Amino acid sequence: MAGFDWASFLADWSRELIACEDIARKLPSEVRASGWLGYAPASKEQIGSAEARLGRTLPVSYREFLTVSNGWRATGFFIDRMWSTEEIEWFRVRHHEWIADWNLGVAAYDASNPNAPGPADDDAQYLPSALEISEVGDSAINLLNPLVLTGDGEWQAWFFSNWNPGSVRHRSFREMMEAERKSFIFVRDKR
Repeated sequence: MAGFDWASFLADWSRELIACEDIARKLPSEVRASGWLGYAPASKEQIGSAEARLGRTLPVSYREFLTVSNGWRATGFFIDRMWSTEEIEWFRVRHHEWIADWNLGVAAYDASNPNAPGPADDDAQYLPSALEISEVGDSAINLLNPLVLTGDGEWQAWFFSNWNPGSVRHRSFREMMEAERKSFIFVRDKR
């Protein structure tokens, strides 16, 4: 996972997003003029401070992203902003109601489907431990799951929404961002 060219990837994605009128009209004029949807890079101290506050070392691909841009504006049509190191937080802190509602939905499904092979959705067990890395947009959010790790220490990354039947899971933050870009291009081209 290490060594991905985040600067080029994000610069190209910025151009694609700004060229989309539906995205561009929501952006400040200075952002459109700059051609860059990112922010200044996070310093080692900012990343270290976030890790100390959270009590966890962030996964490699997410740390590398932060060293290029400490947060991000629109990833497409569903997420309008990725948090900075100062804003990331455990999902349970800001969204305990969402977790409770999700658990109620899972319990209702399980009760109405007694012959199902297992719980309707195992997202419920991971939500309290997930790290929120974006704002909520269109009832969707980007999360990192520190309880499911790859061999190289990446955390599973989720696009989690009320309108999906559970999380859309990726092996890493990098893979999620690549999928977000492809999703943006797919939706843009269908409009």
